[in-house]
Amino acid sequence: MTKKYVYSFREGNASMRSLLGGKGANLAEMVNIGLPVPMGFTVTTEACLKYYQEGEKISEEILSQIFEALENLEKEMGKKLGDTEDPLLVSVRSGAVISMPGMMDTILNLGLNDESVKGLAAKTGNDRFAYDSYRRFIQMFGNVVMEVEHNRFEAIIESVKEKKNITLDTEMDAEGWQEVIKHFKEKVKEETGREFPQDPKEQLLMAVEAVFKSWNNQRAKVYRRINKIPDDLGTAVNVQTMVFGNKGNDSGTGVAFTRNPSTGENKIYGEFLLNAQGEDVVAGIRTPQSIDQLKEVMPDVYEQFINVSNLLEKHYKDMQDIEFTIENGKLYLLQTRNGKRTAQSAVKIAVDLVEEGLIDKKEAVLRVPADQLESLLHRRIDPAAKAEAAAKGLPASPGAASGMVVFDPDEAEAMGKEGQKVILVRTETTPDDIHGIVLAQGVLTSRGGMTSHAAVVARGMGKPCVSGCEAVRIDYEKEEFQVGNTVVKKGDIISIDGSTGQVFIGEVPMIDPELSNEFNEILKWADEVRVLKVRANADTPHDAKLAREFGAEGIGLCRTEHMFMAQDRLPIVQQMIMSETKEEREEALAKLLPIQQGDFEGIFEAMSGLPVTVRLLDPPLHEFLPNAEELIVEIERLKSQSASEELAAKQEMLKKVRALSEMNPMLGLRGCRLGLLYPEIYEMQVKAILKAACTLAKRGIKAIPEIEIPLVGHELELKTLREIVEKTAEKVFKEEGIRVEYFIGTMIELPRACLTADDIAKSADFFSFGTNDLTQTTFGFSRDDAEGKILPHYLEQKILTDSPFIVLDRKGVGSLMKMAVEKGRQEKADLVVGICGEHGGEPNSVEFCHMINLDFVSCSPYRVPIARLAAAQAQIKHPRN
Repeated sequence: MTKKYVYSFREGNASMRSLLGGKGANLAEMVNIGLPVPMGFTVTTEACLKYYQEGEKISEEILSQIFEALENLEKEMGKKLGDTEDPLLVSVRSGAVISMPGMMDTILNLGLNDESVKGLAAKTGNDRFAYDSYRRFIQMFGNVVMEVEHNRFEAIIESVKEKKNITLDTEMDAEGWQEVIKHFKEKVKEETGREFPQDPKEQLLMAVEAVFKSWNNQRAKVYRRINKIPDDLGTAVNVQTMVFGNKGNDSGTGVAFTRNPSTGENKIYGEFLLNAQGEDVVAGIRTPQSIDQLKEVMPDVYEQFINVSNLLEKHYKDMQDIEFTIENGKLYLLQTRNGKRTAQSAVKIAVDLVEEGLIDKKEAVLRVPADQLESLLHRRIDPAAKAEAAAKGLPASPGAASGMVVFDPDEAEAMGKEGQKVILVRTETTPDDIHGIVLAQGVLTSRGGMTSHAAVVARGMGKPCVSGCEAVRIDYEKEEFQVGNTVVKKGDIISIDGSTGQVFIGEVPMIDPELSNEFNEILKWADEVRVLKVRANADTPHDAKLAREFGAEGIGLCRTEHMFMAQDRLPIVQQMIMSETKEEREEALAKLLPIQQGDFEGIFEAMSGLPVTVRLLDPPLHEFLPNAEELIVEIERLKSQSASEELAAKQEMLKKVRALSEMNPMLGLRGCRLGLLYPEIYEMQVKAILKAACTLAKRGIKAIPEIEIPLVGHELELKTLREIVEKTAEKVFKEEGIRVEYFIGTMIELPRACLTADDIAKSADFFSFGTNDLTQTTFGFSRDDAEGKILPHYLEQKILTDSPFIVLDRKGVGSLMKMAVEKGRQEKADLVVGICGEHGGEPNSVEFCHMINLDFVSCSPYRVPIARLAAAQAQIKHPRN
């Protein structure tokens, strides 16, 4: 049986989207429900794929089916393509499975030539209309199919208008358009070396081929890469009988949404143009009128349009984006599809559709893209602002901010304390810069990726960050940076948009976040469905309170090293590191103990009755000391000033920095290795955690501390440190005269830990995946290097579809996680398992965590609503008990 490559609109329906493309499937569906759709046929996506398989050639089989469909259409319409008395004219449009801007532009009026245009003029009694239609066809076909630049045609129109002393296209008469057509054809011959095709069937095949070719044009490839659309779907071609919106003032064309796509308001939103064809609305050549004005101009058509809009919305159970044409007072629908919308609009429309009885709560939860929610929680640039970006980096942490440029974190801290708004600009940030980030409005870095230090810290604090903006060339000496020819000095104002990665010179208008009732409603429905718990990563009482407000059910990661970075604490930490003996180290640790205890009391109180996972000190010790190069510069300066006492201290510090320096510190003395070599550090932290819990217990507040040992790769590491934790706990309970429940577990972030999870589980009450390090150690990537140098190339070449530091690598890292969960629970059936890397707030990764039966995900406070919604969507798609 011959394979079918061409379908009449009467033969398809909405379920045939993958074969007929979104546009073709919806046209067929509208015909089925009796709506006024101009008839036509669709060449399938399979025909497109076959075109590429056969070396970019339309096969005889497909050609014969196209001509058969054309013949049937001609019979139905009682007209022939290219007829010299009453020609059938068609439009040709691309229609991919997933709506894709960047595909081929529409071609209208196909079938016109030097003879059939005369027939059209005679049949309609309107010469001006006929020649206007013909020039539009040559202009579109010449540009889209024959690749003559659009502005070459526009220049010809302008010169003829100038000669005739007119300003608007609508003022051009038939003779004017005939002159334009003559010059258009000459321009096509000059640019392409061939005459403009006069055979309508040749025109049709050239147009179909141009649609197929557009599937692989640069714009389409880039759009697919950004939006993770597969390359092997192909595009369909829709050939549709023309209706004319340019027949006079009882005709027109427009685009409308059944609800407002920006706000979600239940009111028709759109615009139309009288005496125009479809492209005029989107081309911006003429200013359209609001759809409301159609009520005044054509009340009957307006009423019909409202009825059709309601019918389509009820049929598709979603907001529709409709293209329409009015010909001599009659309404025709050219397309309907689910309308693209903002996050704010998606939330409101989903809740409203439930209230209107069109969808249920589960469907509403599925309708809101989880990753869009974050934009609602931050300030953003006013969409009405006409601002030109000076540079673009990576959108590393959402939200937008303006402030004075500052290059030094100490200065950012000082100015921030004075109430001044600053943007911290650095080549890249390190843990030493955290005090500056805390008081800055946002962060801009010229290096680093979307999971670099600056990005992770900024996301955790809910501050905007643009990272890896290589166009920004920083000169710390001069305290300025350059973008192109623009020099920006310290104190100048810039604005950054962490949602898009854009950088603006000067202040840009912002909009404050507003959390609507619908936002809270959709999250309430999500919570009723999901089984995966959602915790937050929080290192301060303020972050813990914020996490609770966003609905966190505990803290999945409290990074104790962040507590040491504050300016009043860092000197004590440095004293501890500089200590030569255990006694000296314990003396410094004794000073840190009450400070840490105070922090934990605040966090436990904010999370009253909910679990708090506290990770013991993880990073290498050198991160708490100044940079070696900076120390050398400082030492040289002090030598010239003969400041002997301070000089000796700095020289001693440089000696310690060099002693602690490692070839690869991220795989060196850190995590549990630090606890095994210097057990007194972990003992102090355990004391602070449990003393805080005891203090709260005496006040009647329940704390549930989960003490987490980082970077365990061998069961004996955890067994040894568990014994130290338990001994320390007993001492604390004896001193405090009260006992509290606590748990001991580990962060699984090394492949060996996954492979031996059953042995490690013997000494663990819980596992928590640290997927940033697990990804680094599984891929053998250094994250900071890979994000800047390797991953952009890998994504470009499609070696990887996503950065594995942003979207969890299910096949590699995911397989190790799945193994660790299964092995761990074989040993201990009630083992609690979660994830605390930034993947815990990324919807695709949350879905995977649900599928491998994790108990919780943990993410930065601002991503908690995303994780709540993503967890619910995962449960609806992959139900588990």
